[in-house]
Amino acid sequence: MRQPVEETGSGIPRWNRKETILVKRTAVLLFIVAGIAAWCAGGIKLLVNWKNPNYAGGTFKNVMVLGLNGKAEGRADFEDALVAAIARPGTMASTSYEFLPRPDATPINMADLRELVKEQKFDAIVVARLVKATSQMVYVPGQVYSPYPYYGTFYGYYAALYPVIYTPGYMKNEKKAQVEVNLYSITKGEGELVWTGTTDTVEVSSVKKTIKELVKSIIQEWEKQGILEPQSK
Repeated sequence: MRQPVEETGSGIPRWNRKETILVKRTAVLLFIVAGIAAWCAGGIKLLVNWKNPNYAGGTFKNVMVLGLNGKAEGRADFEDALVAAIARPGTMASTSYEFLPRPDATPINMADLRELVKEQKFDAIVVARLVKATSQMVYVPGQVYSPYPYYGTFYGYYAALYPVIYTPGYMKNEKKAQVEVNLYSITKGEGELVWTGTTDTVEVSSVKKTIKELVKSIIQEWEKQGILEPQSK
């Protein structure tokens, strides 16, 4: 059993004080790491998240996903991702481009769309559109780092830190987007709005990553609100 070598003025053994400090520092570090992890896992937020309280229908069996605007490859990537996330036992989903191939900026003929819905017996349509899409060159200023002042050896410290003590400024192309997604029951009349959601404005560093996060947010909300049956584990 360890014996304290001496006591501090407060009457607390020195090794106990050191262990207490270490525990506190570890707790702070764990708190910071947990906070960063929670922030990173947050994904895309929905500024608008509304379900029609008057909708009396149940879950859907045959859904079409329609990317309304944007580049053709971006629409196709979104449709593929959401179709894969929707599909489960009892619910099938299809991409619109499977039936309505469109190059960029090509509108859909309304008569063709109505005929497609009737022919394929879709009972719901998910429509997504880019509300906002911006791209601009921005200057990112350099930063001076103040590293934590303890490393095991001077040479180890110097070798590790000298390349990153100063980071020069640079230009980058900053892309931002905001997306609106609507879900309609299409079994009767002109179609009834079941749910609508609009994302916050997000920086798009990777289109595929942004689509993945968007789809995840949508599916989580639909499962939470009973619009879509949860996936079986």
